[in-house]
Amino acid sequence: MKNSKSKPVVVIGSIALDTVKTPYGEVQNVLGGSATFFTLAARLFAPVQVVGVIGEDFPEKYLKVFKNSKADLEGLLKLPGKTFRWSGSYENPNEAITHDTQLNVFGEFDPRLPEHYRKTPYVFLANIHPALQERVLSQLEGKPLIACDTMNHWISSHRKELIALYKNVHIVFLNEGEAKLLTGEKLLVRAARQIYSTGPQWVIIKKGEHGVLGFDGKDFITLPGFPTEQVVDTTGAGDSFAGAFMGYLAKKGGLKKNIIQEALAYATVVASFTVEGFSIQGLKKMTCSALEKRYQKFLKMAGV
Repeated sequence: MKNSKSKPVVVIGSIALDTVKTPYGEVQNVLGGSATFFTLAARLFAPVQVVGVIGEDFPEKYLKVFKNSKADLEGLLKLPGKTFRWSGSYENPNEAITHDTQLNVFGEFDPRLPEHYRKTPYVFLANIHPALQERVLSQLEGKPLIACDTMNHWISSHRKELIALYKNVHIVFLNEGEAKLLTGEKLLVRAARQIYSTGPQWVIIKKGEHGVLGFDGKDFITLPGFPTEQVVDTTGAGDSFAGAFMGYLAKKGGLKKNIIQEALAYATVVASFTVEGFSIQGLKKMTCSALEKRYQKFLKMAGV
């Protein structure tokens, strides 16, 4: 689905080894992390430049996953020590229970963009510390389109820094719980308006199986979720959603409402592949033809 007009997108985020347990089974030390899911979701739309860190124990087979996706890995550092590890389980598909987090080399993560990344026209700041997100912004040149994600931990502990960051980005991604926590609002429409008032041009609120809400200060876009019958593991669904969304923007360009709606639709469909397997197994089976077939089915179902 990439074409000669597709611009590159740079992602700054985590690369991890996950241990996950769901009602469908358990896997140990499998490939995870926000930058991982973003890259594999965006790969069909646009070239991806990866900024992240791994340890000496990072398996070569997982490094090949990035290489096979044609990602630019100049911004990927390998440091002495162990790779970031996360362990969790799901009783409710929409809510992870964290059992253990070992930052390891990720605790030393100081994102430095290679020279040719600094003019990349599309930038995604995954859910890392707001101070690190700001550090990335200070390295950018030109006028890139910037989107950012966050997580409950940063909202609770660094809310002021996060709000300050929103003045300098174009698109903000949050899930339903994060939007309510950030604003104190119980209604997502009110939450979206409040977040928009902090500075971004678009607020994207992910609602899991219930779809997505987008707001540009005037109009709302609402799309349902794709009806996936077997949800094996929702880890990385939000990151792959963002990857497909940003990849599509990098392919099409601009922030026009019709492009945003198309990007949201593709992102919804890509996320539906993610949840059908543990780790990256769902995304690995996502070919261009399989994605397009499911996308057309989604458009017909959603009536858009």
